[in-house]
Amino acid sequence: MDAQAVTSETRDGTLLTLLDAWLQSRRWFPAKGVAAQLTCVGGITLVDPLDEADVRIVLVRTVAPGVDTVLQVPLTLRAPGSHHAEGMIGSLPADRPSGGARTDVIDGAGDPAFLRAWLTAAQGPGADVDASRAHVLTGEQSNTSVLLPGSGPSGSGSAILKVFRALAPGANPDVDVPRALADAGWVNVPRPLAWLEATWPSAGSTVTGHLGVVSAFVPGARDGFELACAMAGRGEPFADLARELGEVVAGMHDALGRALPVAQPEPGLDRAGELAAALRQRFDWAVAALPELERYTDGVGALAAGTQAVCEPPAPQRVHGDLHLGQVLRGQDRWYVLDFEGEPLAPIAARTRPDLALRDVAGMLRSIDYAAAVGGAGGEGDRTERTWTPTGPDVAWAARGRAALLDGYRHGSPVDGDTAILLRALELDKALYEAVYEARNRPHWLGIPLAALDRLLPQATSPATDPQP
Repeated sequence: MDAQAVTSETRDGTLLTLLDAWLQSRRWFPAKGVAAQLTCVGGITLVDPLDEADVRIVLVRTVAPGVDTVLQVPLTLRAPGSHHAEGMIGSLPADRPSGGARTDVIDGAGDPAFLRAWLTAAQGPGADVDASRAHVLTGEQSNTSVLLPGSGPSGSGSAILKVFRALAPGANPDVDVPRALADAGWVNVPRPLAWLEATWPSAGSTVTGHLGVVSAFVPGARDGFELACAMAGRGEPFADLARELGEVVAGMHDALGRALPVAQPEPGLDRAGELAAALRQRFDWAVAALPELERYTDGVGALAAGTQAVCEPPAPQRVHGDLHLGQVLRGQDRWYVLDFEGEPLAPIAARTRPDLALRDVAGMLRSIDYAAAVGGAGGEGDRTERTWTPTGPDVAWAARGRAALLDGYRHGSPVDGDTAILLRALELDKALYEAVYEARNRPHWLGIPLAALDRLLPQATSPATDPQP
């Protein structure tokens, strides 16, 4: 079907009053703890094939310091007593002029009526699922994901619906990138089965964007970060899985280059100089926030100079953009890569901007360090609060995992010479960001990025040396 058109929401004032407190309690609400102005942009009416409820999606513009975005709020409206209390948001008062009765407002994300209506309106090959047995997954920060069991007796053919909460104009990369990769024959991404678009008013015009996507469910899969942490805690080697993961990341970059080619940079651009300047800017920002990092000034300067001396950096291409162990699943003896959406509050253009593929590799290297620290690599006690220091089994476990990941990536994409300098610079950039974040939020973990700075910077004066993981 075509994109869903937004109509004016006649009960917007009443609905917004009802939704205000509820939105503040949602993990995905982007303006917690500050005064936010909520405005109803409009509503989308969907049709439940079983006609059990009034199904609609309310689009709420949320404006607060640093925030100006349109949020998607799926709702079902039901008569009191006609439903279970689960997902109850509140009730709309009786419509006295028309004699209408009070109406209960339900969070639509887990309501079978909303799910049936969504699947009916969506584009794509479709999914044969049982909406009556759907289950909302917990723990997600930015969106809402719903497990849709397959309609067969064994539950085969299950799928996952991701409801995008913060909407943006344009094709959402979490829809278009997996579609392009799957169509190109790359098997390490869950195949998209259905997607839904809408058109809504914005700044005196109209824009179109994705509301959500249904993708194939990987049965028995484990989150990559949780898996790595568990293996680290048992002292179990991660190297074989890391090597395979490196090969998968190289394959992803190859498939992205083929499926979503980008224009090559114009001749004469000093791309190495731009990378070096960005590294210096990141360091200046980090030192301003954390003055103790000033001791790394000479090392950062040497690495920035080595970066600037690279004659011909690899061409930018479409990348994942936020790759780490939490963005991959291990299931069916295979790694799967997910969550190509990027930062939900950033414009689509920023999330799809071509970049060095090595930035994804740097993110995965840093994630292995974190898995070693959080998992404990043989340590005991409360791992969420223990102070991490760069000694003991954590370091060796992480070093072997990083080396194996690079070894696997090298099979599909060489990492040596100038490429190694760029990778080290990108990993350093991420570690500097982590140092500031940890100092502000988890000071007992500051040792994780500081250990990475100590590891990366002494080699800055030897640019031809391969990065030691």
